[in-house]
Amino acid sequence: MKHSNQVYDSVLDLVGQTPLVRLNKFTADFKGSYFAKVESFNPGNSSKDRIALYIIEQAERQGILKPGDTIIETTSGNTGFSIAMVSIIKGYNCVLAVSSKSSADKIDMLKTMGAKVYVCPAHVSADDSRSYYQVAKRLHDEIKGSVYINQYFNELNIDAHYHSTGPEIWKQTQGKITHLVACSGTGGTISGTARYLKEQNPNVKVIGVDAFGSVIKKYHETKEFDEKEIYPYRIEGLGKNLIPSATDFDAIDAFIKVTDEDSAHTARTIAKTEGLFVGYTSGAVMQAVKQLNDQGEFKKGDQVVVIFPDHGSRYMSKIYSDKWMSEQGFFDSSNEVPEKIQYIK
Repeated sequence: MKHSNQVYDSVLDLVGQTPLVRLNKFTADFKGSYFAKVESFNPGNSSKDRIALYIIEQAERQGILKPGDTIIETTSGNTGFSIAMVSIIKGYNCVLAVSSKSSADKIDMLKTMGAKVYVCPAHVSADDSRSYYQVAKRLHDEIKGSVYINQYFNELNIDAHYHSTGPEIWKQTQGKITHLVACSGTGGTISGTARYLKEQNPNVKVIGVDAFGSVIKKYHETKEFDEKEIYPYRIEGLGKNLIPSATDFDAIDAFIKVTDEDSAHTARTIAKTEGLFVGYTSGAVMQAVKQLNDQGEFKKGDQVVVIFPDHGSRYMSKIYSDKWMSEQGFFDSSNEVPEKIQYIK
């Protein structure tokens, strides 16, 4: 409940209504106008606040969740943080199965928020008993009074964005949006937003961003699951080694793939050009926009909206660490970072 003098009953009242920010310098040479839906303005610093609150409150309305129950989820970090935050306010226990690909920053934050965390190997098949999908299912079977959110296969993931992100973008652009470009992991954000926008204007073009090493783009184009597409990649919260039912492929017009390296550099460039300290997937979505612009996708007068899912502070040990970037082979003579820190002795 929000009070008239902008005093809020809890942080949960701050979920949603995130700003749309015009991008100026990064897109200066691109055709069209570009706007970022900056989801780090949610209290948990990511778009996952929306689904955590929505799904949990739906479960409460249906009598599935009761005080003292345990909420279980698979997560690359952001959904887990959001669920932990909601659980604190509402009085639930929180148990998370997390991919080992998640940054140390994210895992530390989950523990700080009171969640019990199981870190599972990232590069195993989805049906491997060690995968975070299977670990979450096992924990759900073992823990009495537990509810498994299962965001990858939960239609409410889509509904949360259909009822919030989509209407917000439509209103903020005064219905003038021509393109939506968004990353696809579980697929809930892009699918729910796309469904709403296309109901308002079927001509809005929706483009999903996928990672090399993920099966999503090929499945969209062929409806075939190709295991040969799967190999390890570094971007968190983007792409999949399975097909989530929380992705409405019919609401998405096309997919484009981006590399780990390009996405990392683009995230750092956004910080330097737009003053927005964004996460790895935000770098991925802007790298996709750059590639699309180079391919002639946009024209004068287009209004392109991208979704920046989370905040850069969750990647300090990864893309914002020169050491990590060097270890990945992401620096060479063309993009080496000059030393800007001087220690006075």
